[in-house]
Amino acid sequence: MLLETALCMLVIIPAVLWMLELSMLIYTWNILSNAARQGVRYAEVHGADSSLCSGPSSGCSDPSAANVVAQVQQYAAMSYHNLSQMNVTVSYPDGSSAPPSRVMVSLQYTYVPYLQLPGIARPLNVTAEGRIVF
Repeated sequence: MLLETALCMLVIIPAVLWMLELSMLIYTWNILSNAARQGVRYAEVHGADSSLCSGPSSGCSDPSAANVVAQVQQYAAMSYHNLSQMNVTVSYPDGSSAPPSRVMVSLQYTYVPYLQLPGIARPLNVTAEGRIVF
């Protein structure tokens, strides 16, 4: 009985730890997806017609979209990971932040596992796109 329990624990404990790590990977991906969407929402509302304009249009106080990046980083901090290696790219495919131009926010982050289990350290790439309304 004791031997059977010990053998089962050799299989069950690593499987449970791997599932917990996989859950944290999925949680982090979900937070990063929502962070990209939050960045798009911020850029949509703060287009060329806004007093706090972000984007490439002339007259914008934030032509590099640093406010959009800050919004994404603030939201992504909820993942409880060290996101200093996260790359955030904000682009305006139509070349303007005036309505109805498009805005695209992309995130690249390599997931750092809590436990060093095989098959978990994965690059996460997330992209969100929307149209500027204000």
